[in-house]
Amino acid sequence: MRAEEGKQEAVNTERVADSFRIAVFASGNGSNFQALVDAVAAGKLNVTIELLVCDRPQAAVIQRAQKAGIDVFAFRPKEYASREAYETEIVRELDRRGIDLIVLAGYMRILTETIVNPYYGRMINIHPSLLPSFPGVRAIEQAWEHGVKTTGVTVHYVDGGLDSGPIITQRPVEVREEDTLETLETAIHAVEHELLPYTVGLISAGRVRLEDRRVYIARV
Repeated sequence: MRAEEGKQEAVNTERVADSFRIAVFASGNGSNFQALVDAVAAGKLNVTIELLVCDRPQAAVIQRAQKAGIDVFAFRPKEYASREAYETEIVRELDRRGIDLIVLAGYMRILTETIVNPYYGRMINIHPSLLPSFPGVRAIEQAWEHGVKTTGVTVHYVDGGLDSGPIITQRPVEVREEDTLETLETAIHAVEHELLPYTVGLISAGRVRLEDRRVYIARV
């Protein structure tokens, strides 16, 4: 495991005493992580990105975080005895930093109650389909193979099940006759990059209320 820290020069995400602090979990390229970084830099999202958590120390998302001056908690799961073992260490790091919200943005690890329970209602995930349709991996490919006319993107709370938590926001994406799987993926990713910062903004502004499985968004 390693923790890397850098000066926050590339993007304005300074730690402020009363700021809304988020940690982003990602495993791969990190385009949704970058969308959050860009939204903060543009003044469209009023949060502090305190930490990137990554289970693949060679993932491209780590370079994105380093460029933005955001701290990285990178680890190798095989070096731990269990999921619970490394999640305990992650929770300790999150608590130390006073994290208000965990954002799963392409994090490819199954979570246990070690982290789900203390952060329930404060952990969200972005998924490339209109849940409850096509949960799990290969969601875009599943929708394509089923020949749906409309798919989309969902941001939901994490409850420990497979993309089964309460839905916060959704946005549809039309599947056009001229689409290919590649063009559909591009369209869905573009919507992801808009919907995730928007949803984080709703939560950080205190406009989202969770009651059982119902999510209510207060109007401005």
